[in-house]
Amino acid sequence: MLISYKYNFIFVHIAKTGGTSIRSALTPLLLKDPFRIIQYFFNRISAITNHKAGVKFPRHAKIIAAYEILPRDVFNKMFKFAFVRNPWDLQVSSYHHVKRERPHLLKNINSFEDFLKFKLEEDRPYHYILDASKEPQWFSLIDLSGNCLMDFVGRFENLEQDFQKVLSMLGINKKITLPHKRKSQTREKDYRRYYNERSYELIEKHFKEDIEHFGYTF
Repeated sequence: MLISYKYNFIFVHIAKTGGTSIRSALTPLLLKDPFRIIQYFFNRISAITNHKAGVKFPRHAKIIAAYEILPRDVFNKMFKFAFVRNPWDLQVSSYHHVKRERPHLLKNINSFEDFLKFKLEEDRPYHYILDASKEPQWFSLIDLSGNCLMDFVGRFENLEQDFQKVLSMLGINKKITLPHKRKSQTREKDYRRYYNERSYELIEKHFKEDIEHFGYTF
């Protein structure tokens, strides 16, 4: 999660949706935020106490964390946005991310379908060691009653255009181009080539909330 009190926004960073590029693009703005020194101080306290102090939001924190911790009047006035991605495409990206960044975790996994079974079907406590994309993206955007708390939800499929919409809604007139961070050089461009009937249905079942609320199809 990325918060700016100067520019009055909360960015919910859902894994594998272009969030690293968005964070990189917004960092120069955050350096001009007068609250950044205070934020840095509390971030250090959080790190020193192994995040027991509760003063820093984790990278992929859900919006409910800010809703519960920030004063309600502060939360309500802030512009809250996030980006989502087709869940079938997202899991292909997750697969290649883990192969690139944590290959030792895939010693006994020989295919994309095996990866999905390991990640989504088998109940292991360390699934989040792989990455943070096991849960539906929808769960990052709602309160405890299932109500969406976001002001804008962009699409990875329209990342640059929707990011420019966000800047416009924030009143930021400066042109900011997104860098392309963590681009996989090995994956097939068409994510559908990775799937068979069984793996397709696994995603359809596990990420039904994303399909329902964001209208994604295979």
